[in-house]
Amino acid sequence: MKNRLWLGLVAAMAILIMAVPFAAADDINLAKKSTLEEIQKRGVLRVGLEAGYLPFEMADKKGNFIGFDVDMAKEMAKAMGVKLEIVNTAWDGIIPALVTKKFDIIMSGMTVTQERNLKINFADPYIIVGQTILLNKKHEGKINSYKDLNDPKYTVTSKLGTTGEQAIKRLIPKANYKSFEVESEAALEVMTGKADATVYDLPFCVVFMAQQGGKNMVFLDEPFTFEPLAWAIRKGDPDFMNWLNNFLRQVKNDGRYDDIYARWIKSTDWINDVK
Repeated sequence: MKNRLWLGLVAAMAILIMAVPFAAADDINLAKKSTLEEIQKRGVLRVGLEAGYLPFEMADKKGNFIGFDVDMAKEMAKAMGVKLEIVNTAWDGIIPALVTKKFDIIMSGMTVTQERNLKINFADPYIIVGQTILLNKKHEGKINSYKDLNDPKYTVTSKLGTTGEQAIKRLIPKANYKSFEVESEAALEVMTGKADATVYDLPFCVVFMAQQGGKNMVFLDEPFTFEPLAWAIRKGDPDFMNWLNNFLRQVKNDGRYDDIYARWIKSTDWINDVK
């Protein structure tokens, strides 16, 4: 009985040892198939986006692509040591275009959803574009977050039927809420002093501030709800995913991300390039 047990253990170890080289070979083959390898061989990073989601991707007066995502793509290509090619793609076809290898990665302000995640893989979120606040200038320094607005003496606006409205009802229930059919009307109510604050998603607030030149308003740009944007790649590419997440971690800690954020989110100077 002991001999049989011993022989069984030896046989199992032999099978395990034989399987290790095959596992290593599979890992090497998977790495060779990575989009990262294709980019290196090609010498070009092809980025898919739809130019029109301000301030993330847009065309300037000269027809050049500019914006938050474009600057991040430039840093990514530089880190890879390759050239950058922007592939402007209609939004309704951008995921199929990625899957069929029209480009290597989607960098186009794409929100992470479970439905999309069934078809593509997302890297770690690079920005949260949840609800932010445009505040009437008279409250500057006095109101610093949504919590300070939770008082019946304040009138807060947003667009009817949006996540902005939901956030107000859920997180600022004591405030006097006033809804509008159009988000710009809700913001104008604050700019003209008829309301104290408006709550809406970060990209809209950035663009409205840029268009109005910051007139009579203060932008509290720290999102207080979770609506993440992330880069998307094809499924089954752990090497590329690993590289992207490490790249993101690096730029967020060496100052490059902060510079890009300040240029496109905190500043409104870029509006002159697209008017």
